[in-house]
Amino acid sequence: MSKKTRRLPALFAILTLILTAFPTGYLAQRANVAGSAARGAAIAAATSEVLKETSAIRELAILRPVKSGAQTRLEIEGMLVKQLDEQTSAAQMHGTEVGLRKFGLAPANFEYRPFIIKLLTEQVAGYYDPKLQMFHLADWLELEGQKPVMAHELTHALQDQHFNLRRFEKWPHGDSDAELAAHALIEGDATLAMTIYMAKNPLVALAFSRSLTTGVATEQFNQAPRALRESLIFPYLQGMEWTTQLYKRGGWSLVSKAFTQLPASTEQILHPEKYFNDERPVQVILPDLTALLTNPAAVTQSPAATAGALPAPVRTKPTRRIIAKLHVPAVPSPNAPWRRIDSDVNGEWNYYLVLDQFLNSAAESKRAAAGWAGDRYALYEGPNGQVLLAQVAVWDTENDAREFFDAYVKRTELRYPGATRLNSGAKPETRNSKLQTASSYSWETSEGRVAIELRGSRVVILEGVPEKVDVETLTAALGQ
Repeated sequence: MSKKTRRLPALFAILTLILTAFPTGYLAQRANVAGSAARGAAIAAATSEVLKETSAIRELAILRPVKSGAQTRLEIEGMLVKQLDEQTSAAQMHGTEVGLRKFGLAPANFEYRPFIIKLLTEQVAGYYDPKLQMFHLADWLELEGQKPVMAHELTHALQDQHFNLRRFEKWPHGDSDAELAAHALIEGDATLAMTIYMAKNPLVALAFSRSLTTGVATEQFNQAPRALRESLIFPYLQGMEWTTQLYKRGGWSLVSKAFTQLPASTEQILHPEKYFNDERPVQVILPDLTALLTNPAAVTQSPAATAGALPAPVRTKPTRRIIAKLHVPAVPSPNAPWRRIDSDVNGEWNYYLVLDQFLNSAAESKRAAAGWAGDRYALYEGPNGQVLLAQVAVWDTENDAREFFDAYVKRTELRYPGATRLNSGAKPETRNSKLQTASSYSWETSEGRVAIELRGSRVVILEGVPEKVDVETLTAALGQ
């Protein structure tokens, strides 16, 4: 699943996406709002008041005042478009769109960019901009009922003053599971502070609650693919649950310390004990299959790749392990018929979404995604709209890998209902002079060949293998 899906909750500026959306009734109220000067003065006064209280709740000193103001829906939409264009290229947007479709998380005609702009514009109530160090409130919202939104966003302002939020703007490409975990810290922290603020101000909380029940604008949110909806919500809900565990263990000082010792994966967010034990992900490095897809005869395995299977990963220490290597003697030309358009990490959270999109059983999908140790996927686009998805997932134990393997096989048969199963079973393979059994399944689908193979604590997955490319060659390359 694509990295940009997971980046949505933190389109720096940091957006507050209130989970139940906002009332259309506010549009009618706008005519009764005082003039812009008076409105600005009221927002400034409320900002100063809420900032002081939030500072006391969050135990972070105010290092400088926070500028504030109101923006129209059109201005907020312009900000969103600007942020998307600055952070995400057209090629990355395309990769995200294709990835959502290939994982089966969005319909075949889904257009990512226009939809996400409409969705975020519908949902935003306010945002803090680290570049301008300024808080903006939507001008169609009644001020008193939006003080909890201000508490959330002003927590971001305090985070920025103490921990520098701009360092999260340009996350290293291809590690967005860790990026989502970092944003779960940012948003979970602010959501917990907002929750405490509302508990201390019951009348404000009541006004906020009323604002959410006077009629809601949820058209885009309701139409959004499930993966988008749940990925938008993850940093707020799961992030607050995780931050609460830190708060219970060591107070706000431990939450603040997490901005230095960032959570490394969504697994650590879902299982806080893994964060406390510093259990970090295995780093999986995949070969670039472009040359193999374009000209299979041009690819040879390296001595390291053929020397035997690597041992099962150990994650009790922070050092990351590297698996799955292949030497490609020549880089394909830019005009090659196949090209890699995306490569990233799914992580435990997104594997849950990928499974449950089709299994429709949260308990089963969560159980199968647990025990995740690391993964990487790569997405390739070929001629005539062909798309190949290659994945290697590593698990804590062979039993964890088997559970995921079985769930992904079930998911695959639901994902491609007209598929023809070609083979299944087990085959012996000799690795490091030890006989191991690797279970495998393959299908012929309308989108190309699909193959899944279990090798010890690793699972290799290919979806969309074109007719002229040998499946066993690809799985062998990825399975080393």
